[in-house]
Amino acid sequence: MARQPAKTLWYDRPRYVFLEFCVEDSQDVKVVIEEQRLVFSCKNADGVEFYNEINLYARVNSKDSQEKRSDRSITCFIRKWKEKVAWPRITKENIKPAWLSVDFDNWRDWEGDEEVERAMVEQYAELLQKVTDKGPPPAMDDLDFATRVVSCGAAELRPEGGGEPVRGFQVVLEDTILFPEGGGQPDDRGLIGDVPVLRVTRRGAEAVHFVRTALEPGAQVLLSLDWERRFDHMQQHSGQHLITAIADLMFGFKTTSWELGRQRSVIELDTPSMTAEQIEALERSVNEKIRERVPVTVRELAADDPEVETVRSRGLPDDHTGPVRVVSIEGIDSNMCCGTHVSNLSDLQVIKLLGTEKGKKNKTNLVFLAGNRVLKSIEQSHSTEKALTSLLKNGPGEHVEAVKRLQSSVKLLQKNNLNLLRDIAVLIARDFKSKPVQSELFVLHRKEGDSEFMNIIANEIGTEETLLFLTVGDEKEAGLFLLAGPVEAVENLGPRVAELLGGKGAGKRGRFQGKATKMSQRGEVQALLQEFISRQSPEV
Repeated sequence: MARQPAKTLWYDRPRYVFLEFCVEDSQDVKVVIEEQRLVFSCKNADGVEFYNEINLYARVNSKDSQEKRSDRSITCFIRKWKEKVAWPRITKENIKPAWLSVDFDNWRDWEGDEEVERAMVEQYAELLQKVTDKGPPPAMDDLDFATRVVSCGAAELRPEGGGEPVRGFQVVLEDTILFPEGGGQPDDRGLIGDVPVLRVTRRGAEAVHFVRTALEPGAQVLLSLDWERRFDHMQQHSGQHLITAIADLMFGFKTTSWELGRQRSVIELDTPSMTAEQIEALERSVNEKIRERVPVTVRELAADDPEVETVRSRGLPDDHTGPVRVVSIEGIDSNMCCGTHVSNLSDLQVIKLLGTEKGKKNKTNLVFLAGNRVLKSIEQSHSTEKALTSLLKNGPGEHVEAVKRLQSSVKLLQKNNLNLLRDIAVLIARDFKSKPVQSELFVLHRKEGDSEFMNIIANEIGTEETLLFLTVGDEKEAGLFLLAGPVEAVENLGPRVAELLGGKGAGKRGRFQGKATKMSQRGEVQALLQEFISRQSPEV
């Protein structure tokens, strides 16, 4: 029988592309979803292999793409790499492969076409009803998720970086796909409709979503997830489990706590130190496990299940109820955990141990990066290396020596500059003292200088009879000031001078010095000092 083109239905959605292929028998058809292409292959009754492929329109996330089968159809759930970017067609080139039967008029853009989009959703719903349960369903928990608002109450959120509290609302939903912070893992971000979720916390068995806009209780809403943030947290958290397990197996180092940071993550190990050889061996071992593509599974056990006692745990929260969630790395580790994880160690890509830092109470902090963070770190390092190569005019292998030479030159120049400033300070003081009639007030401002420069001038002039007001720094930026003179006068005027200059200072034995933020106010300080001297001078 002659081969017929495969009838194909497809649906372009904001985050996924769905393709249904109608075939004579789906049982022996092999499907491979790669980042840039989709491969179909099978053998006929005579053992002849047929191989077909589609060069996809855009890059896809093969790790998060799956397929389901019925007797005579195969449905592919292909996760887009760039979400909310419409595909005008399936193929990279604007050419239809001969083995596909696709109506080009059906290759519609979902953006701005609500009526067509609704129709496609209805078609897709019918399609899912036809698909049997022969294979595991795709991981659809990161798609847009419909739920209902249970409650909404006014609240305040304190920003992580400090600052004034943000006013908003705490929203509880009937169900959620956003992870609340816990177990060392930060919370997810996402949208409720078009309202950004700024924080997700746990309150008993409820996830509380903080938003800036009030939502109506009982309203149906669409919840979407910031997948990039979620996947990053999955990589770091599963990476921590792997490192923790291998460090225990290899060296007996127990993990006492960990932190998933914005730039790097830290595991606190119950050991006073780790050698460079141990770190290298640990890094090599965890990356070997990644290359072995070890599965990661999640199970729920009853709280009284005897197996609960055999898994690694730092204890359950006091308010925990219901089943116990166990995350297992096949053949390596089982651990109680509420966090989000990859489904296979290969999704971690790579782990880099950055070294150790001294921890609290005779413990060691092991710093690491996993997955995409390693790639970003390499990219940043490469950019820095390129910039240094351009600035230093030599190769990467010579950067360190070049910087050492520059540091030596800078130190020598700073030393020479300091000597010159001291000489200038002495000359300024001698010039003042050489005048036949010396003023009772000496005022000087210099852009270049430091506290030592000002104190040398004060020492050379003497402060028994002369009141000195000296400043150094840029007119438009912060600087330093020194008020020196008779003890009683300085004690009286020092705090007022600091206040006028918008700064703070302290003094003793006839000297008051500090930092100033309003160097432009020097004129007002000079007027204050002149007025003080005028009041002290005897009337003629």
